[in-house]
Amino acid sequence: MTTLATTGSDSGSAAGLTLTRDALAVLQPGFDGTTAPDWVRRRLGEGLASVALFGRNVVSEEQVTALTAQLRAERDDLLVAIDEESGDVTRLDVRTGSAFPGNHALGAVDDPGLTRAVSRELGRRLAACGVTFDWAPSADVNANPGNPVIGVRSFGASTDLVARHTAAWVEGLQSTGVAACTKHFPGHGDTNVDSHHAVPRIDVDADTLYARELPPFRAAIAAGTRAIMSAHILVPALDPDRPGTLSRRILTELLRGELGYQGLIVTDGMEMRAISGTYGLEHGVVLAIAAGADAICVGGGLCDEGTVLKLRDALVAAVRSGELPEERLADAAARVRALARWTATARGGAADTEPHPEIGLVAARRALTVTRGATAAPVTGAVYVARLNPAPNIAVGDQTPWGVAAELERLLPGTAAGTFTGDGAGTAALAAADGRRIVAVVRDEHRHPWMGAALDALLAARPDTVVVEMGLPQAAPRGALHIATYGAARVCGVAAAEAVVAG
Repeated sequence: MTTLATTGSDSGSAAGLTLTRDALAVLQPGFDGTTAPDWVRRRLGEGLASVALFGRNVVSEEQVTALTAQLRAERDDLLVAIDEESGDVTRLDVRTGSAFPGNHALGAVDDPGLTRAVSRELGRRLAACGVTFDWAPSADVNANPGNPVIGVRSFGASTDLVARHTAAWVEGLQSTGVAACTKHFPGHGDTNVDSHHAVPRIDVDADTLYARELPPFRAAIAAGTRAIMSAHILVPALDPDRPGTLSRRILTELLRGELGYQGLIVTDGMEMRAISGTYGLEHGVVLAIAAGADAICVGGGLCDEGTVLKLRDALVAAVRSGELPEERLADAAARVRALARWTATARGGAADTEPHPEIGLVAARRALTVTRGATAAPVTGAVYVARLNPAPNIAVGDQTPWGVAAELERLLPGTAAGTFTGDGAGTAALAAADGRRIVAVVRDEHRHPWMGAALDALLAARPDTVVVEMGLPQAAPRGALHIATYGAARVCGVAAAEAVVAG
């Protein structure tokens, strides 16, 4: 077994053990596999208080339930976190597509009661699997429709709309004993760079930021959100030097001081290039805790024991060198343990939650916008589904199926399908369709010129083509029938397929 601490001569003393336990407590690591690794179980006994589940850890709800039970045999109040936004970003339904529409669809309906009901059912499912901490909802205001990483993960472009639905989502989820983690503070909606790859910059004045980005976080705090996630974004109006995750001005002075937030602050994934590529992973983790973060999200990419030990030792070394105040680390660890105790006490809330398994499909149907063109004609037989497929961002991933093909194949026997991308996609789809009526499925047409060109080619040759937009509907509706779903969750595909058949 690896020794508890590798830094300092008093590592075996009571003070050294406390410091090491605190360093482990602030980490929220991922791991590989669908059962609990031995190294994770050992570290739970040494102070680790959280683990994170990703798509690679999920096969079925029964398997996740068994996995979390294995982990809790080592520590009953363990925080088990997951990145389950519903909609396009799903881990629980990573292999099938989400049973719930995402934020943008809920914002399109604009019924906070529906949003609350959807997040309550999601929370019930998570709690039943032993998951107690959800890195959701996104409270970002989608001010930039070209944003490559937020898009349909946002409730919308209106600050007031995002605020009321953020609050409703938090309330619904936490009514089941699952802690919500509102993200990405101080707001990731007005960016044109994905922080998985580089540091985004938001060049707005402080007045705009306070009026547009912050109200949804204020609403989440008022609703009692148990956690808030920081964003790896540079906001010069607040801090010209450091991104949010590493900024004392943003995390301690603004979030804790001005907004009065007293819950857990967790970082976005620290392997993301915005942090690791600029500051280095270990130094970035020290800077984040020093700035006011309480928990470190790591494991989306680096999910091995060595990473956990390096980060633990970096925190211990930073305390010993004076770079990180010992009281700051102790305070962060105490906040993690306090949330763990809350979830352990609140877990019974899920048992009192009435199941509502159809609420996701109900919401997806309500979210549809159907526009009939001049060439509208009923779909009466088998069709060819041409999915125009953009490269997914890292948050969404490439494991989760999306589209309408499977449901149309069920509703219209004989239907065939293909996936097309890049220049020439329209010509290739026409050839594959071989004279059959086409249902073209797109995702963020406004962001992909090749996709717009492909639709031009399809509609020129086949004006009776049906268009299903499963991303952010910014391009003008076109086609014999245009269906906007406001997201690519599985239930959105089911609802869209029903609308295609209904005409």
